[in-house]
Amino acid sequence: MADLAPEVARIPVEERLRDSFDEMVVYKNLKESNFISAFKLPSFMRDWVLKRFEDENGNIDVEEATEFIKEFIPKKEDWKSIKNRIINYQESVKFLAKISIEINIKTQELSFALPDFGLGFKDTVIPRPVWEACSEDLLKAEENWGVVELGYQYPVDKKNPGKIKLMSFKDFCPYSIDLDEFKEARKYFTLDEWIDVVLGAIDYNAAGYENKIQKLAVITRLLPFVERRLNMIELAPKGTGKSYLFGSVSRFGWLSSGGTMSRAKMFYDIAKNTEGLVANHDYVALDEVQTINFKDVDEMRGALKGYMENGKYTVGNHEGNGDAGIILLGNIPADDMNEYVDMFQSLPKVFHESALIDRFHGFLKGWNLPRMNDGLKICGWALNSEYFASIMHILRDDPTYRAVVDALVEVPDKADTRDTEAIKRIATGYLKLLFPCVTKPDEISSKDFMRYCLKPAMDMRGIIKIQLGIMDPGEFGGKSVPDLRVKSLEA
Repeated sequence: MADLAPEVARIPVEERLRDSFDEMVVYKNLKESNFISAFKLPSFMRDWVLKRFEDENGNIDVEEATEFIKEFIPKKEDWKSIKNRIINYQESVKFLAKISIEINIKTQELSFALPDFGLGFKDTVIPRPVWEACSEDLLKAEENWGVVELGYQYPVDKKNPGKIKLMSFKDFCPYSIDLDEFKEARKYFTLDEWIDVVLGAIDYNAAGYENKIQKLAVITRLLPFVERRLNMIELAPKGTGKSYLFGSVSRFGWLSSGGTMSRAKMFYDIAKNTEGLVANHDYVALDEVQTINFKDVDEMRGALKGYMENGKYTVGNHEGNGDAGIILLGNIPADDMNEYVDMFQSLPKVFHESALIDRFHGFLKGWNLPRMNDGLKICGWALNSEYFASIMHILRDDPTYRAVVDALVEVPDKADTRDTEAIKRIATGYLKLLFPCVTKPDEISSKDFMRYCLKPAMDMRGIIKIQLGIMDPGEFGGKSVPDLRVKSLEA
């Protein structure tokens, strides 16, 4: 990438940020006790509220924002009250929710579900006029965030019982996102400045980190946000912010903490005839994975191996596919923070097989990250988390970056295909996150590509390879990642 023009470099970063991204920038103050934190909103939703009620100087109308949150962002425990208003008082109620729809093949009936409130398809209906008006937004994805308006359809007889009906739906994202504009805006920042911009977008204060290694470790966590089916393991000390980042930054991911995980929940539920987590999300992060109970170890292991290899799964007679990456997040004692010892011994039994571990593309050394503290919380102008999460989601579908990686990477003869694919996939993710304006091989220097994309990808895959050698020395002992290099593109 070319250096910034002197006249651009002289402009303060904050000013460039606001000029380049305009209304996509919000003022975040997470260092101080903030009224909005009391509502425990995920960051993508919090920034949506901030954007709605902040003035151009970052001042927020606390009273209006509070009333809006109370009225339009109910908690799960508010659902009975909402039902009471709809059914017994015939009110129409509007609020922000995640919605999925179902089209019945036999009856042509249209229904919806609100998974966060436990409202299922059998108790709902979408009238035809509402469907005609809202179907485009409702069909954008398997699940969509938006403002739903609910009313009640009275029972007619036993065959036609009462149901909650959808009266209107407005998409959560109130603006269009232009990926080309995002790519162009990246050109007005140096790499170091851009790293800080990305950290601010996910609520972190770049100045709170000791060095670039720590900053890049945080950004590494975002790889599954931008790259399809990127499978990753992170072991880290407690308190480094794993749960927050995977659970709050993006509305397109899923964080599962503890409890029981079954094949039905992960892939497909035969009894309910519903797709599982991998079909509806960009990633499925298993937090505190040591505490998760896998219902049927052999069944889950078999399903995971097939899915992580090619994105497909078969449950009974149902064949499905998904694009979600599988992320393992676990805490690790200080004595085990070493890739040359068995770090996976405390993982659940389902992961005690080398063939499954081999399907994880890379390992993130979470011990390179500091414990969360007030100095790491953003206080200043930053990219709207909801906007940035949407950008990352869109980047998953952009094939340009993989084409650049394929053009730049030289693969030695007889290199292991699984290793090569893992490294290229991780390098592609880094390219999207750090150099989104690069669309051709000659737009990034060989030095930058090697240092920030290819080398870290090889290191991440290398740790998986070392652990495989410890786990299964007969199959993987003494094997290392292929020596991938950057091609010379000179004529």
